[in-house]
Amino acid sequence: MDSSNTMWVLGHKITPHDTSGDYDLMVAETPPNVPGPPPHLHNAYKESFLIIEGELEFFVNGKTQVVRAGESVDIPPKTLHTFNNKTNQTCKWINIHSPKGFRTFFNELGVPDTEANAVEKSVAPELIQKVIQTASDYDMIIQG
Repeated sequence: MDSSNTMWVLGHKITPHDTSGDYDLMVAETPPNVPGPPPHLHNAYKESFLIIEGELEFFVNGKTQVVRAGESVDIPPKTLHTFNNKTNQTCKWINIHSPKGFRTFFNELGVPDTEANAVEKSVAPELIQKVIQTASDYDMIIQG
C-alpha cells in the first residue's frame, strides 16, 4: 500500500488510492473516541464505507446504527450522514465516493502525515473553520 500521500483530515488518517474508475477510493483509520465530520450530505456523490477492523457508529437520515468489521453502509446522494468512533480501539475502513472528485477535499484540507503534529493540526480550530467555510465547494453540505 502506497502511504506516501497519507494525511490527517479532521482527526482521521486518510490514504487516497488512484483508480481508473469513476470513483475515489480511500483507506482510513479513525482513532479511539474521535468524532466524524459534522452531519452533512452530498448532492451528487454516492458514498460507501466498508469497516475492516473495529466499528463506527453511523448517523444516516435520523437513524443511528453501529457498523462492525466486515459490514458496510451505503449512502445515496442527498442523504444526511456522519459517523463516530465511540470505542477504545482504532477503526480501519475503506471509503468510496462516486463519481470521482471528492478526493480534492482530502488533498486540499488534509495535513500530510509527515508534518510534525499532523493529528493536532488536522483538528485545529482554524482548520475546522476553513472546512466549514469551504465544504460546499466540495459538494459537502453541512447541516445544523
